[in-house]
Amino acid sequence: MPEIRQYRAADRDQVARICLLTAAGGGDATGVYSDDSLMPEVFALPYVDYAPDLAFVVADGERVLGYVIGVADTAAFVEWWKREWAPGFAARHPEPGAPTGHAPRFTEAQLVEAGTTPERMLIDELAEYPAHLHIDLLPELQGRGFGRRLIDTLRAALAARGVPAVHLGMDAANTGARAFYDRLGFHELPSSRPGSPLLGIATGDTAPSTDPGTAGTAVSD
Repeated sequence: MPEIRQYRAADRDQVARICLLTAAGGGDATGVYSDDSLMPEVFALPYVDYAPDLAFVVADGERVLGYVIGVADTAAFVEWWKREWAPGFAARHPEPGAPTGHAPRFTEAQLVEAGTTPERMLIDELAEYPAHLHIDLLPELQGRGFGRRLIDTLRAALAARGVPAVHLGMDAANTGARAFYDRLGFHELPSSRPGSPLLGIATGDTAPSTDPGTAGTAVSD
């Protein structure tokens, strides 16, 4: 039976793989970009390197099936990213690669730019919603309540640190994920846009629920 536990360093490659397998509107993004490491290097790996204590996985033995990752202080994370992550990312991905024949809404040029411009995370509502998160579940785990439990686990961890609220950005095409967030009580923030939904929720009141939920990738700014 899968169980939720704290992220471990040994989970890093599996987290990267899950990010890739859910990065195309909740579906598999393998081969969509010229380098399959791009999506995880923007939306997963910096988080587990910076805040492993705020990363939680669903694991069946040694196999990781899903995760939630986050940071408590987005502004501090941006400064770390500029100092510690962006230089290495730029060296690994100096420019977009050759066309793959795919036409994702989030282009490879935008993805490469995102790896070196973490200021994109400084949303207007950051004072009220200082934390942000990403959650990804493999299809076999969806609809079993683990998405809700993962988010509640992270919300509780943030609340214990005195963080009042958390936000996320998402791919507008991932309608299943949007329905999931709506069920959990997330609401749109004032700076949300139809093409780039921005949702927030308080960290308190995370009583366990048996209501099942599903979530695919939430490509965040």
